[in-house]
Amino acid sequence: METELWLLWAMLAVSLLYYLSSLRRGADASRLLPGPRPLPLISNLLDLRGHLHLVLARLTRAHGPVMLLRLGLTTAVVISSRNAAREAFAKHDRRLAARVVPDASRALGFSERSMIWLPSSDPRWKALRGIVATHVFSPRSLAAVRGVRMLKMRDLLSYLRERAGQEVDLGQAVYGGVLNLMSSAFFSINVVDVGGQSAQGLQELVEAIDEVASSSGDTHGDFLDALLQLRSAGKAARDNLTTILFDVFAAGSDTIAITVEWVMAELLQNPSTMARARAELDGALRNKETVEEADAASLPYLQAVVKEAMRLHPVAPALLPYLAAEDGVEVGGYAVPKGSTVIFNVWAIMRDPGVWEWPDEFLTKRFSNKAAGVEFREKDFEFIPFGRWQSVLCRTWWHRCCTGLIGACQRVCPLSNWT
Repeated sequence: METELWLLWAMLAVSLLYYLSSLRRGADASRLLPGPRPLPLISNLLDLRGHLHLVLARLTRAHGPVMLLRLGLTTAVVISSRNAAREAFAKHDRRLAARVVPDASRALGFSERSMIWLPSSDPRWKALRGIVATHVFSPRSLAAVRGVRMLKMRDLLSYLRERAGQEVDLGQAVYGGVLNLMSSAFFSINVVDVGGQSAQGLQELVEAIDEVASSSGDTHGDFLDALLQLRSAGKAARDNLTTILFDVFAAGSDTIAITVEWVMAELLQNPSTMARARAELDGALRNKETVEEADAASLPYLQAVVKEAMRLHPVAPALLPYLAAEDGVEVGGYAVPKGSTVIFNVWAIMRDPGVWEWPDEFLTKRFSNKAAGVEFREKDFEFIPFGRWQSVLCRTWWHRCCTGLIGACQRVCPLSNWT
């Protein structure tokens, strides 16, 4: 018993000494960055109970838009304002190009092949992004699978029409529809029954798709075929193909489905907005039964609805953390310590009362007024629901699919059916 107590006291003493020394080092490096006072050993971990973006926003109100947190042995800097985000990205893009990679993503070298975790300055990241930009998001590639996307959208509408007068779990139905839309456009197969559950995990699903297509001689002219051709030509390794499939499929399916569900939830809470959006649909589409992607350009109010929902409910409220890999990063007059984790709380940025009037209210006029000029652009740091480079790639594919799905659901799904 005495030995155990002695070991406990020794551990506490060592931890306290480390804590005090780290405070001295941190004070010098960060120029007294504001933040909550850390406790010995556990630092600020007790301050983070609850949803992370909400907790960070509350702490920001007390300590400012550039804030220091100590999370055990990790130093984190939280950025929660448009001006601070602009300064960080515009002046220090190269120094903040790296990601903080969780241990789970390092397994089997996954993070070394993934666009999600590779730094944007890495040649491998640029090569992978080039493949995706050429074979998924280019105008030619988008046009090539337009018919497939429309077919999967009609499948979702048929599912909703068949259940007219019944209670519908819209979130589950949309998620299944989006999964099939993505899988059919990329791999020429369906992965679920609309409204049903996936039979296997996403990682296993992508690996199974890759395994079947490496063993099959059939071609469909889809994204998977393009990747297999790159592999045959020696321009891409097999492991890279699986990782690309996982990155694109995971990023596209979740973001679209979650945003559509949030939009529909906001429309339920705002009947006048719903009525105006439906009136725009009826006026623009007239007797057409199905909303097509090309119709999105004639639905500016519905696009404003989508953007306002994304402002209030970003898919990733706190973006994947960055890493200050070099010295010289200064934001808001404070030096960001080298090696620290940098967290951008986009939920707080897009609800900043200094930028947005009535920031917690659902007001489509913020985006329906063309004079506002807020778009998916790198210079509009008050509206960054995807982060930075993701918004550029997703602007055409993501917004076309999302707007079309929402318009279609509104036309065929009565309010009383939504759950």
